[in-house]
Amino acid sequence: MEPKKNPKSDVSRNSSLYFAVGLALMLGITYMAINYKTYDKADVVADTLNLDDEFEEEAPITEQIVTPPPPPPPPPAAPEVIEVVEDEVEVEETVIESTETEMETEIVEVEEVEVEEVEEDLEVPFHVIENVAVFPGCENEKGNAAKKECMNEKVNKFIQRKFNTELAQDLGLAPGKKRIFCRFKVDKNGNVTAIQTRGPHPALEKEAQKVLAKLPKMKPGKQRGKAVVMPFSIPIVFQVQD
Repeated sequence: MEPKKNPKSDVSRNSSLYFAVGLALMLGITYMAINYKTYDKADVVADTLNLDDEFEEEAPITEQIVTPPPPPPPPPAAPEVIEVVEDEVEVEETVIESTETEMETEIVEVEEVEVEEVEEDLEVPFHVIENVAVFPGCENEKGNAAKKECMNEKVNKFIQRKFNTELAQDLGLAPGKKRIFCRFKVDKNGNVTAIQTRGPHPALEKEAQKVLAKLPKMKPGKQRGKAVVMPFSIPIVFQVQD
């Protein structure tokens, strides 16, 4: 007679599930065993820090040094004995008479006050002046325009004769055309004044001033029949050779 088996007690029915659970359990135990660490008791330091006690800092005891006050200044010296002397010299008092006059006083003479008129030096530009300053040798020119042209020509020729062009060679300037701007004034007496120059070298400016100072005295320019100051500008142009 064969024993009857309960179909619910068949172990092989869930064998795959049991195998998976067992495998997972073994892997977990193996992982924990591999990662398990042990420490030597001698290397463990179990120090504790007690923070309950408050840290109290004792302030150092300081002593304030009191400096004694400076001694009082010495008392002032006793003044010398002043002798009182009777004034025997009589002083004459100066009486200042009033210069004010009363309303009823008649003024006999009144001094006349002369007011001197101060004539200002009127300056009229060269291109608008009615009568240009006349350079020596231009007296016979007719018309203001002809006299202006004559003055330009005479001044240029004067500068060409007197100006030392070799000075530029000695100064070591670069070759080429050089220009010195010059300006001066012919005053009411016909004299050349207020000379100003501007050029490529101070020595050339000084030479130009020296030449312009030698210009002859001219007949002064006039505006409305009165002598006036006339400004005049002219460039000095020369060539520096290689």
